[in-house]
Amino acid sequence: MTLMTPRISLAFRLALRELRGGLRGFYIFLACIALGTGAIAAVNSVSQSITDTIETRGQEILAGDVRFELNNREATEPELGFLQGLGKVSVSTGLRSMARKPDGSDQALVEVKAVDGAYPLYGKFEAEPNYPLHTLLADQNGTYGAVAAPLLLDRLGLKLGDEILLGNVILNITGTVKTEPDAVSEGFGFAPRLIVSRKALQASGLIQTGSLVEHAYKIRLENRGDVTGIRERAAKEFPSAGWSIRTSDRAAPSLTENIERFSQFLTLVGLTALIVGGVGVANAVRAFLDAKRTTIATFKCLGAPAATIVLIYLFQIGIIALGGIVIGLVIGALAPIIASQFLAQFLPISTAPTLYPVALAVSVLFGVLTTLAFAIMPLGHSREVPATALFREQGFEAKGLPSWPYVVLAAAFLAALAGLAIATAHDRFIAIVFIGAIAFAFVVLRAVAAGIAWLAKRSPRVNSPALRLAIGNIHRPGALTPAVVLSLGLGLALLVTLTLIDGNMRQQLTGRMAAGAPNFFFVDIQGSEVNQFRELVKEHAPEGKLVEVPMLRGRILAFNGQDVTKMKVPPAGQWVLRGDRGITYAETLPENASLTDGTWWPKDYSGEPLVSFSAEEAKELGLKIGDSVTVNVLGRNITAKIANLRKVEWESLSINFVMVFSPNTFRGAPHAWLATLTDPTATAPEEAAILKSVTNTYPTITSVRVKDAIDIVNTLVAQLATAIRAAASVALMASVLVLAGALAAGNRARTHDAVVLKTLGATRKMLIRAFCYEYLILGAATAIFALFAGGIAAWFIVARIMRIPSHFLPAVAGSTLVVALVLTVSIGLIGTWRILGQKAAPVLREL
Repeated sequence: MTLMTPRISLAFRLALRELRGGLRGFYIFLACIALGTGAIAAVNSVSQSITDTIETRGQEILAGDVRFELNNREATEPELGFLQGLGKVSVSTGLRSMARKPDGSDQALVEVKAVDGAYPLYGKFEAEPNYPLHTLLADQNGTYGAVAAPLLLDRLGLKLGDEILLGNVILNITGTVKTEPDAVSEGFGFAPRLIVSRKALQASGLIQTGSLVEHAYKIRLENRGDVTGIRERAAKEFPSAGWSIRTSDRAAPSLTENIERFSQFLTLVGLTALIVGGVGVANAVRAFLDAKRTTIATFKCLGAPAATIVLIYLFQIGIIALGGIVIGLVIGALAPIIASQFLAQFLPISTAPTLYPVALAVSVLFGVLTTLAFAIMPLGHSREVPATALFREQGFEAKGLPSWPYVVLAAAFLAALAGLAIATAHDRFIAIVFIGAIAFAFVVLRAVAAGIAWLAKRSPRVNSPALRLAIGNIHRPGALTPAVVLSLGLGLALLVTLTLIDGNMRQQLTGRMAAGAPNFFFVDIQGSEVNQFRELVKEHAPEGKLVEVPMLRGRILAFNGQDVTKMKVPPAGQWVLRGDRGITYAETLPENASLTDGTWWPKDYSGEPLVSFSAEEAKELGLKIGDSVTVNVLGRNITAKIANLRKVEWESLSINFVMVFSPNTFRGAPHAWLATLTDPTATAPEEAAILKSVTNTYPTITSVRVKDAIDIVNTLVAQLATAIRAAASVALMASVLVLAGALAAGNRARTHDAVVLKTLGATRKMLIRAFCYEYLILGAATAIFALFAGGIAAWFIVARIMRIPSHFLPAVAGSTLVVALVLTVSIGLIGTWRILGQKAAPVLREL
């Protein structure tokens, strides 16, 4: 220990002295570490800012300490008494309906929210003008007030003081929504918000038997300590209530889960950038140590042990990496502040400057492990520089692997890096697959580089000296081929993957899905209205196909008697258990489905309740023929046996259900009807006429134009794709930096080559042409790999995970090829232009 301490101290002092000469050769290193660390720090800080805000402002976001939700029915007297015994109760009712102009000239789908005088129990509702909500919603001379989202006024061309119709009631628009405290907990809506009083909603006639209505009972607890035991008490006293219970510590679970998943994806993209940057670290360290051969040889001539030399440059690398990490931390610390300016209007995110130590610490670990994992191997080569390099600088070329301790250390740091990525992931399986894919990509990229060199070495002789020189440069010792393919290939492959996924989703939404989708969905058709409704639609769309099915809502409570809330369900199947599901009954197999297992029940079946389950979802939930499913419908628990499994084409956008029951299951149960109208020949004016006629004749029926819904989804997909591409550009930027570093690292050998060739009669024009050919070949080869690898990855995600048709998009191929060629040629020429003017004497003197 006493011998090691002076040696370490000496190595540290020498490292600091060498750093006085500046960071030349390490700027790419610095940028790679800063970029990757900053991306991970920023993503995790923003994600933690949102999730922390949801937790700390849970009462405001939920507008209560706890929320009980019932679908299609209100709480019974005993149930309401139980809720009121917990504390102050605020009741709100939500549903979708049509808002119309009084003259019937126009209409729009709205998300109706009817509130009572106690709303909100927490937080503050703000409107424009800023009057109390109960004042804005009050009954004035027989007309109820309403507060609307500004978008609704824009769509219908209305202004404050105008009137609209909701069902059978006339509403006066008294204000516009500015801040709705519990909007996030209500979930995503496809239509603008319209807030009314519960009395106005009752007068509208929209709440009828079987209507798709959600009743939320939000409670301000008298004793906050009761939160943990409320679920157990409610389940014990009302086992058949079928209500959904949410507490303020989980105010917006769907949003939290989506934020965590999206942040995991962006973190993995940031990790890709960091790993690609790791290649840059290795190149930079290798180039730096290559330039320090004379210095290293001098140290050895003066008796410095190899371990001391490694320590000197390890300290230098560590200090520079620390600088890059600090830059990344600054980026991560500023990210939530900047993001809050853009996200505050959409998501609950703190606008106060706040540091998130855990997120920053994780990014520091990623940065440190990446630096060590990729710098150890080049450092291992530094100890092998012989003292004779002092006298003949070109006499030593590091080949093969360094000594085994350095290989083991590098492997250990890489394993730690992978372990950290998996340990911090929301979905560890995805993280494991991602890490495996990255490792496999590195192996494949090495193989691709070796294959390119092998083909170049065995290519036929060409007449062009420039092209011959370019081909020789590709396979000669110390060629740039591995560095270029490795640095650019991974970033391009990621960009191709994301672009193809985005392109296929858009093509599906605007192409096959849109073409085969029905024109309209009609919801909440009462049984007494079905026949007249059918005649009205046929009158306006005689060639259209009208499909009608009974519609109920039910919540899955148990599988084979086991409570689903206590089951571990794979992520792909969790959506089936989240909230209420639409269910139906049918005597015969639906025409858009096919059986995959089991048999359909016979007509006039009267035995035990049976259910047909979607095959894909049943597989995710671990269900099979003969298993039992318990659902709560209208306050009753119904258990049915799975009689068959069927394949459902969800992408058709026709009427599909996860569960279809035998008709005897719901005999006599009150329900509404759901219908679709499909008429491919209908024009926009004809669709408008159908919508107007149905809405004016049956104001309680909700009409959804499918094209409008697809347009909304398409807009959301476009916004999401923009965010994903922006994240992917970080990885591509890292690739560009690494490419520039790799080419700069090769400039030392290029300088000697250029001088020798010019001495032998080569012109600058010929050398430029040779370099262009070389970079074009490498860029094209890398682009082909990126298209192949990205195409396979996109196909797997689109076809196997998203389960939609996957197509290769030629425009993506063309743009990828152009990007690869422009990057390699432009960066390559920028790097080599300077060496073409290098004077010959100083270089030849060192040979």
